[in-house]
Amino acid sequence: MRYSPYIPRVLILTAFAALLVAVWAGLIRIGWVLPQFQAAEHGSLMISGFLGTLISLERAVALALASPRGRIAFAVPALAALGTLGLMLGLPRALSLGLITAASAGMVLIFLVMLRRHVALYSVVMTFGAACWLIGNLQWWSGQPIFRIAEWWVAFLVLTIGGERIELSRIMRPPPFSRWIFAGILALYGVGLALYTAQIAISETLIGVSLIGLGLWLLRYDVARRTVKQTGLTRFIASALLAGYVWLLIGGALRVVYGLQLAGPYYDAQLHAILIGFVFSMIFGHAPIILPSVVNVQVVYRPALYGPLILLHFALVLRIVGDLTLNMPLRQWGGMLNVIAILAYFGMVAVGALLALRKKPA
Repeated sequence: MRYSPYIPRVLILTAFAALLVAVWAGLIRIGWVLPQFQAAEHGSLMISGFLGTLISLERAVALALASPRGRIAFAVPALAALGTLGLMLGLPRALSLGLITAASAGMVLIFLVMLRRHVALYSVVMTFGAACWLIGNLQWWSGQPIFRIAEWWVAFLVLTIGGERIELSRIMRPPPFSRWIFAGILALYGVGLALYTAQIAISETLIGVSLIGLGLWLLRYDVARRTVKQTGLTRFIASALLAGYVWLLIGGALRVVYGLQLAGPYYDAQLHAILIGFVFSMIFGHAPIILPSVVNVQVVYRPALYGPLILLHFALVLRIVGDLTLNMPLRQWGGMLNVIAILAYFGMVAVGALLALRKKPA
């Protein structure tokens, strides 16, 4: 290891602090009566604070392992973490947003370095994903409302995850035309995002169709189709991924059916089908293999991890049914159970890491 393991550990603790504040703020937003945090912002802390810090940290670790000069990439998650702390502590907002925006610009540079070393479809896709984070953050910093920004943030996560999965799909040896289909889906997605910025109603239909296409592509060509037949951690990861792809389809379908939504329960359903159903399924699936590489601590797998995974999806069904039927109590309980599932999952992962440390020879 060419860097101190304490650097990523401190950064990851900041990311999880952002997660805790973000889910607390999210419960308040859906109607639970809880003590208010003055500076608590649900969406921005969840996406740019928690996920932005984690994703940039993962890439920084990869660069640091590849070359001693790559350690400079840790400045990117450090900027994101500092901006996140600024938001949570109520420091000047322009400064906090500026730090996070600088982190997203640094993320684009990280992927450009990757492209310089190796041009491939997956690296191009992830570079565009980082650019979407930067575009969203620039709008955020300039004072645009969250509903104008959120689709760019969602694109950051969808494209980053999609790029990682297409990289791994090479194991399945998909036919060459499948890459062209994937590229066509993402081109349609890009057109939808461009039209969304202009608030043109058809944009959400194009985005929805492209998300459905991406979900179908992943269900057909992702290696999870093969690994779900195995056992242990491998099957758990594949189960989480396949469930996430189904939610990607659902999220796309909700956009097609309900069109452009800027607020309200239908908007909530569209957004959280992707952010919880798809993104957190990916997190649940990847965490046991990514966290050891990032913080240099192994995680002991336990079948009990299926508990939070099942609860996550059950709770999301409740929430979305509550959204679509305008049933506020059902929506609230779905949100609460989602939070419990997320916290329970990371609690189990932390216990698994502690068990691994105890077994580690002195």
